[in-house]
Amino acid sequence: MNESKCPVPREQQPTNEFIELSKSIIFSWPKTKKSLIIVLLKFWVCGFILFLIISSGSVYFEKSLLKYILLSFFSSLLIPLLISIRLYLGWNHVFKRLTSEKVEYEESGWYDGQIWEKPLVLKEKESLIAMIEVKPILKNLIQILSIILVLVLSGLLLFQYSNY
Repeated sequence: MNESKCPVPREQQPTNEFIELSKSIIFSWPKTKKSLIIVLLKFWVCGFILFLIISSGSVYFEKSLLKYILLSFFSSLLIPLLISIRLYLGWNHVFKRLTSEKVEYEESGWYDGQIWEKPLVLKEKESLIAMIEVKPILKNLIQILSIILVLVLSGLLLFQYSNY
C-alpha cells in the first residue's frame, strides 16, 4: 500500500498481516499439508504418552487395559484439535481482512476505530493473495479438523455405548 494515501497503520494492513502470519513459526505449519500433519502427529503422540501416564494412576482402569489405552488415545486428540482450531481462526481472520472491501483499523488505541475503503487495485491484489495463498490453507485445516472431530466423536460414542 502506498504510505501517503493509506491511513491504515502498517502493521494493520491486511497484506502485512498476511506476511507476518506467514513468517510466524506456528502459523507457517499449515503452508503445506504434509508438514502440518507431521507436526500434529508429533503433538498427538506426545499427548498420548502424557495421557497414558496421567490415567495410569486411575483405579478404574486397573480392570480394563483396553479402556485405559483407548481413553488415552481419544483424549490425546484434543491437543491437535485445539492447535488446528487456533491455526484456523488465525488464518480465517487474515482471509476475511484480505477479501473485505473495507479495512477496520485503530490509529492509536481501541477507542478510535476507523474504516478505510480499499481502492480497486488493492482489492484485486489482496483478493488474489487470499484465493491463491490463504484459501488452500483454510481448506487443508478444515479437512484436518474434520478428521480429528470424527475421531473424537467416534471415541465418545465408543465409550458411551461400550460394555467391555
